[in-house]
Amino acid sequence: MLNPAIRSKVDQLWDKFWSGGIANPLTAVEQISYLLFMRRLDAMDRKRQEDAEYLKRPYQSMYKGKEKLRWGHFKHLPAEEMLSHVRDKVFPFIKSLGGSEQNFARYMADAVFIIPKASLLVEAVGVIDEIYTEIEREITDNGQTFHDTQGDLYEHLLSEISSAGKNGQFRTPRHIIQMICALVGPKLGDEVCDPACGTGGFLLGAFQHILTEHTSPKLRHKDENGLDRGLVGDKLTDKRQWAVLRDRTFYGFDFDTTMVRIALMNLILHGIDNPNLDYMDTLSKRFAEKERFDVVLANPPFKGSIDKGDINEDLSLKTTKTELLFVNRIMNLLRIGGRAGVIVPDGVLFGSSNAHKALRELLLDQCELQAVVKMPSGVFKPYAGVSTAVLIFVKGGKTEQVWFYDMQADGLSLDDKRQKVAENDIPDVVARWGRRDCKKDTDRKAKAFFVPAEEIRENKYDLSLNRYKEIAYEAVKYDPPKVIIKRLRGLEDEIRKDLDELERMVG
Repeated sequence: MLNPAIRSKVDQLWDKFWSGGIANPLTAVEQISYLLFMRRLDAMDRKRQEDAEYLKRPYQSMYKGKEKLRWGHFKHLPAEEMLSHVRDKVFPFIKSLGGSEQNFARYMADAVFIIPKASLLVEAVGVIDEIYTEIEREITDNGQTFHDTQGDLYEHLLSEISSAGKNGQFRTPRHIIQMICALVGPKLGDEVCDPACGTGGFLLGAFQHILTEHTSPKLRHKDENGLDRGLVGDKLTDKRQWAVLRDRTFYGFDFDTTMVRIALMNLILHGIDNPNLDYMDTLSKRFAEKERFDVVLANPPFKGSIDKGDINEDLSLKTTKTELLFVNRIMNLLRIGGRAGVIVPDGVLFGSSNAHKALRELLLDQCELQAVVKMPSGVFKPYAGVSTAVLIFVKGGKTEQVWFYDMQADGLSLDDKRQKVAENDIPDVVARWGRRDCKKDTDRKAKAFFVPAEEIRENKYDLSLNRYKEIAYEAVKYDPPKVIIKRLRGLEDEIRKDLDELERMVG
């Protein structure tokens, strides 16, 4: 989580954009993202130059012959000159990165730099420099990694989008993404997809999970959720491995072009040089991908609906509810043996409509539904208090046993403030998942337990945890009635004495 100083500066940035005439939060995020991208691009290029010099390797700067386009140069320019320089020279430069064939350049083609006032740009550049100075101090003082702190910065920035929640879109907290990645376990060589990628959080989480798996134990650390973290990837010694990871591993789709642009910048800033992201409604008839991916990770829109005439014919469910259609889409995207981790609203688990039941039948009878992790209802606050669960499944085969976990806490308070608290089930979820045993984990009073698929089928494919969990009731011991009456008599005498004293005082 961001320290108060950085959060305060991000809030300052919002205030400056609001008072500077950019009141639409999504527009403000996009414009701020461009500036963060410019600042980080300069720093990344300098770091790569330094690393190449240290390792005595060749490196050609992306700014070769264009030094005046660097953040470090234009931030010193006078206000009006800075505005025209950034708008007319720096912005066109970042739009064309990678050449016209790259996704980034393609989706940036119609992007517009619309910061209207020189004074706003100067103030924003100053605050962003202060933010990164604070990030560097945080890394030095508290041992944070840059990726983690920048990820938190981006999350806090995106949390301010008041239009979040429209069409059921909610940003997935990073620690929940990490947990799901730990359960699904994407590997080097897998093709990983998010069919409703938003800002790219799941793809970034999968990238960092794979990096951790290829980082030596001595270079890893336990994060605040008790999970291994190591982003060095020192075991990836072959350039071809890095090429596969950066260019042919991560694929995402979203129906909002602004989100696609933000996701592209987010992934590039975190080291995925050429993300394969596309503007596409994956439920529509125009979408053609199927049986393509090894891993699908998603938090698709809840409570949305799609025009019946535009639903892709490949989707077998007879419904317009997006939370059902997206799970159907994810099944179709997976190769046989492919794994998925998807967040769904609780209604998917027990809804009584024909479509709800048909989806659960698909999960149990045409997939191996491995786990249902019931999450606490505050996970998506302050956006919504919707109650959700994580489904982990493998395409193909048939379900024999389903592992249920009753998650009560995620390390943050379950109110709108979402402040850090001691209670956190995430390390336990991951640890128990790693040692799960369907023959031993049968105690339904425990946090985690298995349920035979046949029992679920007999219960009309109901996947709600409360259907199967047993509550352990403890007998409460009460004092005998005579003892309670005696105690009440004593209280009565004390009250009478107090009333007599008050009466004497006012008499």
